[in-house]
Amino acid sequence: MIEVKHITKKYGNFKAVDDISFEIKDNEVVGFLGPNGAGKSTTMNMITGYVEPTSGKILVNGKDISKEPNKVKKQIGYMPENVPLYQELTVREFVNYMADLKYVKRKEKKEKVDKILEDTGLTNVQKKIIKNLSRGYKQRVSLAGALIGNPGVLILDEPTVGLDPKQITEIRELIKKLGKKHTVILSSHILSEVSQICEKVIIINKGKILAVDTPENLENKFNEENGIYLTVEDKNKKIEKTVESIKEVNKIKLIKENQDGTKQYLITANSNVDLRKELFNILPKNDINIVELKKTEITLEDAFLKLISNKEEEMEKKKKEEEEKLKKRQEELNNMSKEERKEAIKKEKKEAKEKEKEEFNKKWEEDKKERKEEKNRVKEIKKNEKNKKKETKENQKKLKKDNNKKEENKKEKKEKKQKGGKK
Repeated sequence: MIEVKHITKKYGNFKAVDDISFEIKDNEVVGFLGPNGAGKSTTMNMITGYVEPTSGKILVNGKDISKEPNKVKKQIGYMPENVPLYQELTVREFVNYMADLKYVKRKEKKEKVDKILEDTGLTNVQKKIIKNLSRGYKQRVSLAGALIGNPGVLILDEPTVGLDPKQITEIRELIKKLGKKHTVILSSHILSEVSQICEKVIIINKGKILAVDTPENLENKFNEENGIYLTVEDKNKKIEKTVESIKEVNKIKLIKENQDGTKQYLITANSNVDLRKELFNILPKNDINIVELKKTEITLEDAFLKLISNKEEEMEKKKKEEEEKLKKRQEELNNMSKEERKEAIKKEKKEAKEKEKEEFNKKWEEDKKERKEEKNRVKEIKKNEKNKKKETKENQKKLKKDNNKKEENKKEKKEKKQKGGKK
């Protein structure tokens, strides 16, 4: 499980990531979406431990990456966007090298490398030099490097960029398969890809989280109207009057006139009504031929663009309100006498200071509570580890005892057999 709590990353005065929080459960495949410069890569780099946050904390399976970086990094496999590979090595040599970097035990290394090569479809090309492979196979090699060591969390940055349609399909299927055993965070600009692969989507823009939801819920949330696109052949021009006679219809609007003489309309109705059956029934009776009829649907891409647009509008509106408020206040101050103005500014400063103090105290209490929870969590983890070690020790002891007993029984049987032979 990954917990990101109030993470902020500043570069000078610029906030690349601004106080974001989210959770990712075990074996979830999560899409991380946002336009260029939104803060996706910065967030992913902070989760991997490559970049340190300015404030906030990141927990991977209960371990704080800033306090236990080595333990956390062992649980993470990272596949960067630009596929950094050693081009002169063979596929097997590269995966072996990555296994050594991740301290895979020597006794287990051959077995684990064989398994990863098989899982990523690289067994047949394991002896080939990496520079001679296609881009699709290079992506697989990079993924194999991330998978070796069996990390619980996989972070994949644009895993299908630059691939042909066949390779994209293969990588998508592989990611779906990996999601059954690993927690996967996937960064992508291809929204249809995220919609097909991911169970949950995190949308980020200008360093802030805009939405955390399933692709289906996001699409439904922005599907504001119950609409139908209807293309008809209407020689007698009766379509509008006929459709308006249906009581559930709210509006009929002409969208376009086609070259073949047909017309496309958008019909909207009450949210809980499906008009299709009614239209199929009533239109032919009025000599109106239906050429095409389909429900309006919003895609994840539409939802994404609307979210970005709505947030920008909201920020612009907020900015204008602040400017208006400031302008109004300035006019009020200009109409005051010198003493009144001085007193008003003093009062404002005092209120601002009290508000700041209140926010600080609130944050302090929240941090105090979090520290206590973390202390208890660490205590519980240590207790569980201790119990596990004790249990393992007892099992080993029992196994040893059982083996000794078996050896004794074996010895006794052997001795009895020898005595019987002498007689």
